[in-house]
Amino acid sequence: MDVGLMVTAFGDVDLADVAVRAEEREYDAVWVGELWGASGVVQLTEMACRTESIDLGSAILNVYSRSPAVLAMTAASLQDASDGRFTLGLGTSTPKAVADLHGMSFDRPVRRAHETIEIVHELTAGTGDPAAYDGEVLSVADFPSIDADVPIYHAGLGPANRRVVGRLCDGWIPHNIPFSELDDAFEVVADAARERDRDPAAITIAPYVPSVVSDDPEEARDVLRRHVAYYVGSGEGYRRAVATRFPGAADRIAEAWRNGEKRAAAGAVTEEMLADLGVAGTPEDAREQLRRLVAETGIDHPIVVIPEPASSDQTERTIDALAPDRA
Repeated sequence: MDVGLMVTAFGDVDLADVAVRAEEREYDAVWVGELWGASGVVQLTEMACRTESIDLGSAILNVYSRSPAVLAMTAASLQDASDGRFTLGLGTSTPKAVADLHGMSFDRPVRRAHETIEIVHELTAGTGDPAAYDGEVLSVADFPSIDADVPIYHAGLGPANRRVVGRLCDGWIPHNIPFSELDDAFEVVADAARERDRDPAAITIAPYVPSVVSDDPEEARDVLRRHVAYYVGSGEGYRRAVATRFPGAADRIAEAWRNGEKRAAAGAVTEEMLADLGVAGTPEDAREQLRRLVAETGIDHPIVVIPEPASSDQTERTIDALAPDRA
């Protein structure tokens, strides 16, 4: 089973040490997020230098805080540093992060994602010809393209963003779309791909799979409940994604979260939601849940994400329990 790991800090362990450990445990890829506090690009560079065979990916870099040219240079440089093991994972992020952290307007996010990805393709095509792109929100001209064959994944949640995946991308990184809804959600991707004469089967489905392992299964589920409540409560896009399967529960969670009732929000996450949004339980149960998830859906590459509320011990147990060499 092809399994990726979202690299998570725990205790005093360095992120690059976690990547080395993931390679030893036969994970197929490690992925690095980026919001605030550390540069995902710098972290990926260190991982590229300290690992030998494991694939590396950004999940995700947002399409606002770096220009398409910077993203193209970054992708080409990481591809070179890793000897061809890098995948550029992009996304629109959230209004909160874009406006309040980066001081930019969260304007036309789907169009910006589309044009950013098209420009990155243009700038890494390696034709030697000057790039030329005049879009609705972005443009480039006169500079020759870099020769860098870099796969691009996109974290599109809504239908319009999923069409961007189908038109332009090598992979899709859904987050908080219930697993039971993934096949239907992917049809939007597939239709857009066919419109461009692309093969939908060639697009990798690589969802985040929030995962917690503990000898106490209820303790593991409690961590996952808090994780789900945080995303449903703090991001409208995530609430809408969860609401495709659980509309009433998603509304109750979001309302409790907005009212500052975080414990009540977590308590509103049902057992059915847990089973459809993540993996939680004893090591044996969690491994079986992950195997069944991949077998019963169109998922190609589950990305194990350990929720932030997890303890260092839970994080360490989860990394080991869900490693491919244990599957």
